[in-house]
Amino acid sequence: MTPLWYVIGIAFAGLTFVFITIAASWLLTHRHKGDRHKGLPYESGIDTYGDTWGRFGLSFYIYALLFVAFDIEVIFIYLWALVFRDVLLGGLVSMALFVAILLVGLGYAWRKGVLTWK
Repeated sequence: MTPLWYVIGIAFAGLTFVFITIAASWLLTHRHKGDRHKGLPYESGIDTYGDTWGRFGLSFYIYALLFVAFDIEVIFIYLWALVFRDVLLGGLVSMALFVAILLVGLGYAWRKGVLTWK
């Protein structure tokens, strides 16, 4: 029964931390309007000009998503390489299939023109 108490204790500590963090951020934020400069965006002390709510192009987000996706796969392949001698032929075939799926995805993104910078 002792391992169950460990799980309950860690879950309680995690939930307590989340709620204490939310409560502290609510207490520390400014809840009053203040002066008119309070809600303006700050750019190194210089008053902004034009529209300060500019949007980034979609290509930035697509590149970021592709980077994160392929970065995680590189970590997975590295960990596979560490235990390569233990997994033998089955591990080699599964990794070849994994890399093939990645290459198909990369080829699809390339063919759709996602990787071209406009």
